[in-house]
Amino acid sequence: MSNALTRRIGLLQATAINMIDMVGIGPFVVIGVVAETMKGPWFLYAWIAGAILSVIDGAVWSELGATFPLAGGSYNFLKEGFGPRWGKLMSFLFVWQTMIQAPLVIASAAIGFSQYFSFLHPLSTIETKMISGAVVVLIIVLLYRKIEAIGKISVFLWMGVLVTMTWIIGAGIAHGNFTAPVRSINDGLQLDHTFALGLGFATVKTIYTYLGYYNVCHLGGEIKQPEKNIPRSMFISIAGIAVLYLLMNISIASVLPVSEMAKSKFVVSEFMQQLAGPTAAVIITILILWVAFASVFSATLGYSRVPYAAAKDGAFFSIFAKLHPTKNFPYVSLLILGVIAFVFSLLFKLVEVINAILAMRILIQFVGQAIGLILLSKRKGRSFLKWRMILYPLPVLLAIVIWILLFLSTGWKMIYSGLIVIGLGGIAYLIKAKLAKEWPFERTEQEKESF
Repeated sequence: MSNALTRRIGLLQATAINMIDMVGIGPFVVIGVVAETMKGPWFLYAWIAGAILSVIDGAVWSELGATFPLAGGSYNFLKEGFGPRWGKLMSFLFVWQTMIQAPLVIASAAIGFSQYFSFLHPLSTIETKMISGAVVVLIIVLLYRKIEAIGKISVFLWMGVLVTMTWIIGAGIAHGNFTAPVRSINDGLQLDHTFALGLGFATVKTIYTYLGYYNVCHLGGEIKQPEKNIPRSMFISIAGIAVLYLLMNISIASVLPVSEMAKSKFVVSEFMQQLAGPTAAVIITILILWVAFASVFSATLGYSRVPYAAAKDGAFFSIFAKLHPTKNFPYVSLLILGVIAFVFSLLFKLVEVINAILAMRILIQFVGQAIGLILLSKRKGRSFLKWRMILYPLPVLLAIVIWILLFLSTGWKMIYSGLIVIGLGGIAYLIKAKLAKEWPFERTEQEKESF
């Protein structure tokens, strides 16, 4: 029995894992919400804004992921960035949040799956919950195996993602009016406070659909040549998905008016039905469900490594550090996150989950590790990092500012919820540190000698 993870995932599989996490049910259920929020052809700017933020933030993840290619991703980044004292608190807070927000991410894809399934067959509230719960259960069953088998499954699911997006884009091009949304993108646009406010609210939704470009960092201990493949897989994923999202939105807007997009819960299915009839609408809906399922698969895989990494490091409950005796994966972490996600999938609505996901993770994970990177660079020097961004520290500072603005755009209810979770995590850490006599309660050398 091995007591360590093995590096079996190459660039292709790493990119596939990122992309299927990014293209979940999100873009298909968010298209209408973004169109409704922006109220005009300039809704495309929200998708561009999400891509720009992903690239900027991806540079932060790339530096940290290439330098610390270990299971757990942000747990290690925060611990190393903030140093031996504050790093303990920040990394603990991240794991604390992960036990809540990771199941929310998994549940959001499962809830979106059941929501889109209702296009095929009307569902009662109980039936909708049953389907979302069943998706989570099936994902856990599929992930209960060796990582090399999971890599192959990821590539297979990725193929479904590419087929779906290609068909949607191709249908719009064949329709013959593909460039119209681009030509009219600035029609009636006024660069004022209302536009800025709408862009902020809409970007909260579009950035949700890009999240996952960093999933490979959570699997850092299982990536081949991580100093090269982690940054490459992230930027390839972001570039590929940004192009696909923009082309998909342009394709749909070339057929459906923005006002109609804003009112629809099944934008892509209705788009395909108008172009090619009800049979095509059913087929594209099935493919969208494939994509949603693939996203749950990838997200659950990545997040299951976070509590494992913290527990192995002695910073979380030791039971999470257990690896399966023959399949060599963190099965306790996987099962516990799966159970919590199952419960969340039965309790919440999709829009609530999307806002909660962002509000809960922005300050600690995104803003926190960006600040940690600056602190690490000052302490160790830029040459310490295995991959280095251009124009440092400008991308890092931009990422911090934009993430804070998005945090404010989630709404006061979610802001308070996010701060409460952080506060409770801080209390939990202090209790743990007091019992273990760790910082800030650790004894000085003089106290140890007198004891």
